[in-house]
Amino acid sequence: MSHTAHIPSHRKPRRSASKTALRAGVAGGVLSTIAVAGAAGPAQAEPVAQTIEMPTITAGLSTSVAASAQATQAVALDLETQATEDAAAATAAKTAKKAKAEAVRKAEARKKAEAAAEAKAQEAAERASRSAERTTLSASTGSSDSASSSSSSSSSSSSSSATGSAASVVAFAQSQVGDAYVSGGTGPNSWDCSGLVQAAFRTVGVDLPRVSQSQSTAGTQVSLDNLQPGDILYWGGAGSAYHVGIYVGGGQFVGAQNSSTGVVQKSLDYDPPSGAVRVL
Repeated sequence: MSHTAHIPSHRKPRRSASKTALRAGVAGGVLSTIAVAGAAGPAQAEPVAQTIEMPTITAGLSTSVAASAQATQAVALDLETQATEDAAAATAAKTAKKAKAEAVRKAEARKKAEAAAEAKAQEAAERASRSAERTTLSASTGSSDSASSSSSSSSSSSSSSATGSAASVVAFAQSQVGDAYVSGGTGPNSWDCSGLVQAAFRTVGVDLPRVSQSQSTAGTQVSLDNLQPGDILYWGGAGSAYHVGIYVGGGQFVGAQNSSTGVVQKSLDYDPPSGAVRVL
């Protein structure tokens, strides 16, 4: 062979770019098909026979919610109980305050009533003591003094200058001498001082107040130096008198004195009055 002869090359002919791209595309398509088939494969496989259970979380959550609700209910119950106790305490305090105020008011009223009763009792005791002393003095003079007193009473009765209505009042009062004295008595056989005076004036159609305080202002005030038969005598102040009697003339009066003496006719010196009023 000539050294100039053409010797074939052992290198493979270079593939064109288009063929290479074509082959790459085919290969990519095949690989994609395989991948898709692989992904779809499990869907067509038989179902898994074993089920895997997931952890249960609802049980714990339910317990927590129940505990929270119970705690809330307990707090609400405590608040309601406290509110009830507070309301009861407020009501009790209010009731106690009212009761205390009422007790204080009653205590004050009782004290006033006791003071008034004590004052009246003391006044009555003083009157009784004075009357008792005078009764003792009168008794000590003996029977001769009693006879003199009776004579004086008779003389006074017969020589009384009372006329008309005044004479009727005097006569009624003198007719009750010897009757018993009873507090609140209005006759016919027992009297207190104002009951006797009221009854005497009722015989002539004059309606006097029932108590001595009112009777001491029932007429015109007159001087003790200018008395007339039928005048009302009073002891104490006008409007606050504690005893009354009837002047019968001759320096004498008739009155229901006390439970020891009853209704008596006595000299003004026996128990000098404080004042007098004239009704007739």
